[in-house]
Amino acid sequence: MDAFCSDCKRHTEVVFDHSAGDTVCSECGLVLESHSIDETSEWRTFANESGDNDPVRVGGPTNPLLADGGLSTVIAKPNGATGEFLSSSLGRWQNRGANPDRGLIMAFKTIATMSDRLGLVATIKDRANEIYKRVEDQKSSRGRNQDALLAACLYIACRQEDKPRTVKEICSVANGATKKEIGRAKEYIVKQLGLENGQSVEMGTIHAGDFMRRFCSNLGMNNQAVKAAQEAVTKSEEFDIRRSPISIAAAVIYIITQLSDDKKPLKDISVATGVAEGTIRNSYKDLYSHVSKIIPSWYAKEEDLKNLCSP
Repeated sequence: MDAFCSDCKRHTEVVFDHSAGDTVCSECGLVLESHSIDETSEWRTFANESGDNDPVRVGGPTNPLLADGGLSTVIAKPNGATGEFLSSSLGRWQNRGANPDRGLIMAFKTIATMSDRLGLVATIKDRANEIYKRVEDQKSSRGRNQDALLAACLYIACRQEDKPRTVKEICSVANGATKKEIGRAKEYIVKQLGLENGQSVEMGTIHAGDFMRRFCSNLGMNNQAVKAAQEAVTKSEEFDIRRSPISIAAAVIYIITQLSDDKKPLKDISVATGVAEGTIRNSYKDLYSHVSKIIPSWYAKEEDLKNLCSP
């Protein structure tokens, strides 16, 4: 870390003294800032080591979606307590004052777990929580598949935050909910939110380029191939190719890899993108006539394009 030192009259490397809270110039020793507040965690707790001795002295952040802001108190069982706890006065009060947001808290935890497994950012998780809360407030989701409903909230949140995921990707973390169930849940949520606002729900437009970098990463493609694929898929939007963005992305990746030394089998591309091999072949047929216009000239020469297998 660098900072400007008034003695050295230039930017120098600084050292942070955590015990004193001082920022010190590594060259002249001048204290540039003192009594800094350490904003990092006070403790590090590991699940297999903490046991019942959690050293953390603060709770989690407030949650505006919960009635009490997420600041309710739960009375824990004493060490070694058995069923007698529930019959004690403390246990009875604990049950009597059961958290009305218990269902929401469990749902938010499930959404957080799914988000973590997909590597989604916090803004998407928060948006999914908000969507679920709005649907739950309408009291019309009782009896529906809860896992499918939560997965659909996450799918819609990804779309609205311009970080779309395929239904197949969402399905992989949906605790057994099928694509069909998630699709039905999505339609139900969109309908309910539309009734609430009196207008259609904005879902955001999906582009083939939204999936390209992730799909290429799954296949271990080099930077040059990734760049060519991104340029090609952007160029493909100029043509009337009536295929889904995900199918076009998969077909472009297939073309790019066939033009490189590191050719990828169609089966591997199908696994990485979640698009069926037959669908990739059909999308390739639709793209084939435009190949000379969508593949960057710096990536492949005209004779290389002629060597591509005809569909």
